[in-house]
Amino acid sequence: MTMKKKVFILFAAAILLTVGACDKKEDTALSKKPATKGPIIESPSSPEGLTDEDPETGVTIIVPEEVKSKWMYVVIEVKDKKENKQEEFTIFIGGMLPIPDSDLTISVGPFLPDFQMDEKTITSRSAEPNNPSVGISVMENGNKIFPVTGKWGWLHANFPEIHSFQHERYALTLKGARFREEPQ
Repeated sequence: MTMKKKVFILFAAAILLTVGACDKKEDTALSKKPATKGPIIESPSSPEGLTDEDPETGVTIIVPEEVKSKWMYVVIEVKDKKENKQEEFTIFIGGMLPIPDSDLTISVGPFLPDFQMDEKTITSRSAEPNNPSVGISVMENGNKIFPVTGKWGWLHANFPEIHSFQHERYALTLKGARFREEPQ
């Protein structure tokens, strides 16, 4: 075989390998695209578990099945700044809490024990409480006051000051969560 043929074969092989690598990268990128817009999907066969897209922000929230099946309640501390007192409430995930002696109502959304976020997706890396966070919505006298935009504002147990609920009288803090088997 001549030197010219060997160089040609090596050049052709390099091109084929490059094209093949590009094809693999495209396949990987396609598989990471967020789910298409649509209704809330809850499918027992879905590895993602519960998927919910916020139409206002375009962010998709994925609650993995292992998380959804393990966690049932969150514990939120309500601090009354005026009265200088605080109280913890255990609230069912998906439930509501009218805060006693106030015009506020908290709606509890998804709980993610190991919160992870990128540009278009919020999910949990695992079912372990490494970075516990809960999505909430707060109404005052029937008007939504938190979050300002989007379906859910987030309370982060490890970072309570990040994007926290701001109110002249009340402060909310995620103190923890409880398993399905744990008594209240």
